[in-house]
Amino acid sequence: MTDKEKDDLFYVCSLIEYIARKTKNRRRVIVEALGTKGIEKQLYDAEVNHCLSFDQVSDEIIKTYKISEGDFDTITNCKYSIPDFMDIGKLYCIMIEDCAKKGEEVNELIKIFCSFISDEISDFKTGLYYENPSYLECSYKVGYLMK
Repeated sequence: MTDKEKDDLFYVCSLIEYIARKTKNRRRVIVEALGTKGIEKQLYDAEVNHCLSFDQVSDEIIKTYKISEGDFDTITNCKYSIPDFMDIGKLYCIMIEDCAKKGEEVNELIKIFCSFISDEISDFKTGLYYENPSYLECSYKVGYLMK
């Protein structure tokens, strides 16, 4: 991947995390609403959307893709500070870069965000998001949290 493609991937992963938090949805709900074409569009638009606020871009996506309010709130009852949506976006970006075959980044993004590991990362009460990305990648590949 080029540096620009990595930046765009990071932006889109962060945007998915942002929208999921804003709408209280699992990350897979956002990815499924966008679909492959929607994710490709966001990657294409990322260079321009970088200049806009996440609020503005997310509001447009929520409206366009008719993303409704969910009940997956992993933030409200956390006792401690949680990672920023961009920190989590970076984590997803690293996982996608490491796990995807060249040219298959969109498919890998969908697989990762729709897998069990996404819900585990989003459970901010556990601190799993602080684990080494290699551990998360291995757990994702085997289909369960490794001990």
